[in-house]
Amino acid sequence: MLCLYIFLLGTLSRVGLGSLQDDQTDFGLKVFLQLAQNSEGKNVAMSPYGVASVLSMAQLGAAGNTRRAFTTAMGFSLQERGMSRQQRNLQRDLSSEEGVETASGVMVERKMSLEKGYRRALAKAFQTHPHQVDFTKPDQAVSIINAWVSDHTAGAIPEFLAPGSLTDETRLVLLNALHFQALWKVPFDPKLTQERMFHSANGSTVPVHMMRLTNRFNYGEFVTADGVDYDVIEVPYEGDSLSMLLVSPFESDVPLSTLSADLNSQKIQQWRTQLKNVRRQLAIPRFTLNSEVNLKTPLLNMGLGDMFNLATADFTRITSDERLCVSKVLQRVKIEVNERGTKGAAATAAVMFSRMAVEEITLDRPFLFLIQHKHTGAILFMGQLNEPQQQ
Repeated sequence: MLCLYIFLLGTLSRVGLGSLQDDQTDFGLKVFLQLAQNSEGKNVAMSPYGVASVLSMAQLGAAGNTRRAFTTAMGFSLQERGMSRQQRNLQRDLSSEEGVETASGVMVERKMSLEKGYRRALAKAFQTHPHQVDFTKPDQAVSIINAWVSDHTAGAIPEFLAPGSLTDETRLVLLNALHFQALWKVPFDPKLTQERMFHSANGSTVPVHMMRLTNRFNYGEFVTADGVDYDVIEVPYEGDSLSMLLVSPFESDVPLSTLSADLNSQKIQQWRTQLKNVRRQLAIPRFTLNSEVNLKTPLLNMGLGDMFNLATADFTRITSDERLCVSKVLQRVKIEVNERGTKGAAATAAVMFSRMAVEEITLDRPFLFLIQHKHTGAILFMGQLNEPQQQ
């Protein structure tokens, strides 16, 4: 079977564009919800932006019913007039952000010719041009792809594909790499980090290194449509254009899927308009997450099964040489959250504030986190922490 392989990847190490970005965010959140529902009680991490980007590259090559399935499931079509320009502007805005690197790659079998229209569409929307690869030598192709991934994730993901993961039937690999590295605007003082107990989703308690910071935060309390109370606190990164949103239910026995099901781009915008700047002491675990997921099942559940079926998949806008279908959609994410932040006066302010008697927000139970680029609204990374993995 000749198949189109799509691979996604994103990495977070160390810790405006209108309707298109809203639609991409909503699509990414739906994929996350599918993953979370099948991983209740487990840690999950993914890049909503990465998912939307690489599937948009596939969407550009879709025709007929396959194109209609993409448009229905994703809520937008890059084949529509002006949408490619919005995609290009989004990628440009993110890439110009200090600490953020995003790149798109296309690896194509050297003997297969791509339609000129597809080449132009990739160049216009993603500023990328196909690289010819000899997939009759699969292990060599794996090495080439892994080198590309490593280069565009600052070495954080050195071996994305394992030996034997490609075959001589591979014809095309679409890639999106996202690397993020930023300092907290106000760092957590390592001297204030203490071992405390974290109440995991499975009912057990585990010791964690709990970081503490007392400062002024944007904070708000909200209620889901089903009446579940939860709070949101924003922790900004240096420069204020990126931040982490921490979302947790008031009651420790409420599953995080209850909050995930209520999420969309409009809800996140609502948070931002209603958060109030208040003084709080924040306690959050120092944690790392390593996630590798196959997104085929979530995408099937979202109505994209057509593209996985060789008999029904229509990617004739990519090539007329052979019939293609999607074989795999994978994503790997690495996340590390620790005390590092800006240096100097801000650290002193944290130590002073930590001695003040203010209300404490202690995330000693499962919580969601979202890393958002404020200008575009893009959700670069998202995850649920049910049980911290210590560094």
